[in-house]
Amino acid sequence: MDTWISHSRSKQQTAVAALATLTGFVLAYGFHHAGHLAAGFLLGLLLIALGIAGLLTGGRQTITINPRTRQITVDDVTRLGKKTRSIGFDDIADIGISYLGKRSNYVTWYYLNLKLKNGKEYPLFAPGRFYEGGSDRAIVEGWRDRLRGYVER
Repeated sequence: MDTWISHSRSKQQTAVAALATLTGFVLAYGFHHAGHLAAGFLLGLLLIALGIAGLLTGGRQTITINPRTRQITVDDVTRLGKKTRSIGFDDIADIGISYLGKRSNYVTWYYLNLKLKNGKEYPLFAPGRFYEGGSDRAIVEGWRDRLRGYVER
């Protein structure tokens, strides 16, 4: 069994955060004098805040699933620093699939949801990280089946 390594797509993260920031500035500027349309101005401020937060916390995530050491390592490298999380296969109680978005608007991102034996949950291949194939449920089901195969050995 080979080590499975996946990288998030940081360029897409940055593009979405920059677009949110730009849209926020346009809305805030366009509605800053419209007293009765304060919702547009406030929405602009919200988008600016979310966009800037996305630009600061966005970065590259690398997931390494090593069947030999029976461990998952998640490395997050952002503009604010680096964080590493390790999850042993023996700590995983179940592997499910969750999604973010609405099926009705055809924008849905799927990801693996690890249910840990300590009662906590951990999202793997999180939707905001834009993993290749995350919008295709069949691909994410393949990820789940592959990981289950590793964990159950």
